[in-house]
Amino acid sequence: MKAAIALRSPDEIARARAAGERAAAVLQMIAPHVKAGVSTLELDQRCHDFIVQELRCRPANVGYHGFKHTLCTSVNATVCHGVPSARDVLKDGDIVNLDVALVHEGWFGDTSRMYCVGTVSPAARQLVDSAYLAMRAGILQVRPGATLGDVGHAIQAVTKQGGYTDVRDYGGHGIGTAYHTEPDVLSYGQRGQGLRLQAGMIFTVEPMINAGGRKVKLLKDGWTVVTADGSLSAQWEHMVAVTPQGFEVLTPWPEGCGDYPPIA
Repeated sequence: MKAAIALRSPDEIARARAAGERAAAVLQMIAPHVKAGVSTLELDQRCHDFIVQELRCRPANVGYHGFKHTLCTSVNATVCHGVPSARDVLKDGDIVNLDVALVHEGWFGDTSRMYCVGTVSPAARQLVDSAYLAMRAGILQVRPGATLGDVGHAIQAVTKQGGYTDVRDYGGHGIGTAYHTEPDVLSYGQRGQGLRLQAGMIFTVEPMINAGGRKVKLLKDGWTVVTADGSLSAQWEHMVAVTPQGFEVLTPWPEGCGDYPPIA
């Protein structure tokens, strides 16, 4: 039997927000360092030190089911859960997702975003942009009375419109005082189907979309998930709370959305 989904009070949502804002600050801090010639292990070490020394938080990924690093670093054809390595050096034209989670006063903050290294191809840029728009479309469906099917359908529509495929093996999840909880938040679905949303729910919306087929495979390290056909993949992630009026993004970018449409 699945556990009941917690409905958080305004005070609890404020605590989740404090954790989420700190996680977003990590991804802002690391942005200038995501450049050609830098290894994913160096990015990981910088984020670890920032979380521990500056934010006074705990990196949530370190020790999680044996994972040894602060970040998941997913480059090009890696869909998710890429393992930082000194051998994995970024080069001009790469796209990379950095996924970070931390714990602040017992509450988890979890977010990820894409970075373009140097000058990327128009096709790679379009994939990255479409993945953001897919996440945004899903979040904009969140409100009391809506369903997770509404969220998934909106994501799927943007993905399909761009000519991409949605990854169905991985997706969003509930979060709060535990890292991964119910509900599962899929990147596809049918309107009106699935869990009906209620104020106080907190979960992540994190579509992963591929330029090629949706099939993925797990590498021998037991963590890294790549596209089966070697095509590029992109992912964005925000933590979201369902509010009486609609939704609140709990991991807003400190610098704003830049060239991307705001989520509001």
